[in-house]
Amino acid sequence: MIVIIDYGLGNLGSLQNMLKRIGEETVISSDKNTILSASKLILPGVGTFDTGMKNLRTSGLIEILNEAVVIQHKPILGICLGAQLMLNESEEGTEKGLTWMDGKVVLFNQNGTSIKVPHMGWNNLKYNHSNPLFVDMPENPPRFYFVHKYHFSFAETNYITSTCQYGYEFPASYQKNNIYGVQFHPEKSHQFGIRLLKNFITIK
Repeated sequence: MIVIIDYGLGNLGSLQNMLKRIGEETVISSDKNTILSASKLILPGVGTFDTGMKNLRTSGLIEILNEAVVIQHKPILGICLGAQLMLNESEEGTEKGLTWMDGKVVLFNQNGTSIKVPHMGWNNLKYNHSNPLFVDMPENPPRFYFVHKYHFSFAETNYITSTCQYGYEFPASYQKNNIYGVQFHPEKSHQFGIRLLKNFITIK
């Protein structure tokens, strides 16, 4: 069973509907026992970094997620803000992140470019074909739907599993062991999102 973490932010219903469409049983929950009994977890999110971390803390979810992800090594997929919260910190706020990934979240650098923020709409990915999330994509390059002002930044590029071009090349997804994060929204990305979620479901 996949548990979608409910911490008051994110497209929970649309994500659950997408997973239902591909035949996967899911539960939306913030309950400790439900989370710890899950086979896999998804941490979605739409909103600001500080609000996300405050919501996780006040609901007692930080300790539960640390037990599930860091100690029990359950596969987890972070989506958009959910993926950003897994890093150390963000330029968007002052709260400390979950610190599962050694990186920070940075605002799009508009200096010397004509880009506008947020980066919103469909965009192509350049991806690692051997990464479990991107196996058997319908097209090359696949297209995913983005809505964000901030993006991941890593000192160690080996975490990065795909990049996207918007004014410059930025990391669009990452993986470290059982921890997966995507900046885009697979639940809004039609056939490409379906394939990615199917791939996540099959991860051991």
